[in-house]
Amino acid sequence: MLNCYNPNENVHNKAQTSPYPGSKVERSKVPTDKVGWVVEWEDYKPVEYTAASVLAGPTWADPQISAKNFSPKFNEKDGQVERRSLSGLYEVENGRPRNPSGRTGLVGRGLLGRWGPNHAADPIITRWKRDSSGNKIAHPISGKNILQFVAIKRKDCGEWAIPGGMVDPGEKISATLKREFSEEALNSLQKSRAEKEEMEKQMNRLFNQEHFVVYKGYVDDPRNTDNAWIETEAVNYHDEPGETMDNLLLEAGDDAGKVKWVDISEKLKLYANHGDFIKLVAEKWGAHWNEDPVPDCHK
Repeated sequence: MLNCYNPNENVHNKAQTSPYPGSKVERSKVPTDKVGWVVEWEDYKPVEYTAASVLAGPTWADPQISAKNFSPKFNEKDGQVERRSLSGLYEVENGRPRNPSGRTGLVGRGLLGRWGPNHAADPIITRWKRDSSGNKIAHPISGKNILQFVAIKRKDCGEWAIPGGMVDPGEKISATLKREFSEEALNSLQKSRAEKEEMEKQMNRLFNQEHFVVYKGYVDDPRNTDNAWIETEAVNYHDEPGETMDNLLLEAGDDAGKVKWVDISEKLKLYANHGDFIKLVAEKWGAHWNEDPVPDCHK
């Protein structure tokens, strides 16, 4: 597969969103040429912000660095909490981990629970768009078949996104991918035991098949700070005949306001850098992406 996505290009676009999500806190402005830590910037004075919901001490959040009996083991598996980064070792300065992709204009944790990497998982469920007779539908200009994926509309910001969420301590990525999809796109939390059992059978058919790891690493996310950031593993599960997903009724649940099948194309506007992941999936399956006959990247 030809991979055009370089996660290090313009990596802090969404991660400099201001005001910070869910607040009126304005980030300090960071010029493009000063994002990287290799560039010295003595006058850099970022704003400090950690949301009240994080400071309240929920089970998914770390205490403050200064808290008694809190000695996090950064760059290691810390008990059940994974503090290793998918991007390799990160620096720790004055007891605080430093965002490996550079300055964001804000220190603290914002809305994120963990100091350092906050691990997420994004299941990308796809199928071919078909007509009433079951034939694949090709785009009239590109001539390529149209691929669809299950998208949710996030309640927190109103943007369309891949259904996904945070990896629980000690949880395997494969379990997170399945759990998040069932909670957000199938509303499993509100189902009866019998409904859950039937749903589980269909889910196993889909999630136990061969899959494609689209991306593993840092995510340009509006919640990122200098000391806390999102990393994800995005995985594509493709329902080639389309039969498995026909037996699963899409219903928004948990953090999702809406859920639906969306046609994949470059016109999609998605949360964070989810559009980059979707483009890679379209390339993987040779599906329609844009109407330009000239390829956008070369080996």
